[in-house]
Amino acid sequence: MINATQIKKGMVLKVDGDMFIVLESQHHTPGNLRAMMQVEMRSLRRGTKTAKRFRSTDTIEDAYVEVKPYEFLYKEGEDFVFMNLENYEQIPVSKEVIGTAASYMMLNSQYRLTFCDGQAVSIELPSSVVMEVVETEPGSKGDTRTNVFKPAKTDTGLMIKVPLFIKQGEKVKIDTRTGEFLERA
Repeated sequence: MINATQIKKGMVLKVDGDMFIVLESQHHTPGNLRAMMQVEMRSLRRGTKTAKRFRSTDTIEDAYVEVKPYEFLYKEGEDFVFMNLENYEQIPVSKEVIGTAASYMMLNSQYRLTFCDGQAVSIELPSSVVMEVVETEPGSKGDTRTNVFKPAKTDTGLMIKVPLFIKQGEKVKIDTRTGEFLERA
């Protein structure tokens, strides 16, 4: 059992007899009212999203989960195929579980998958990834203003904003939490 204020993104909770993975959680203290946690969750059994409010004094049952390292091999239809690094077993993971992380996933890279009752429920990305810019406009010659960005497309299809000096074919470091350009790689 955990206190409602300890709920974080990626946790698996047991609420009303069903298992949910936390997609977003925010702590609210509206004016002179009591503090509460606003939690957006997805049911592991039905796949439906729901939002629920918990009082800060509520206790919630957290489920037992396993986190294991896996290597992303390839995409097959709607599924992403991963290989267990310990026993080389391959498993498909649905696009609903991967979500927006798909834009940051590189082939043959290692990720940590979270399992609950033998089923993959979430993926953990590194805080930053290095990607190649495959498409961008050339920077304007003589444009030396600071903080000027242009759109660029990476090798995974992710669209980001990069500084004017970045050219097609260069590698860039991207923050996976915000999707923002960090630096040249």
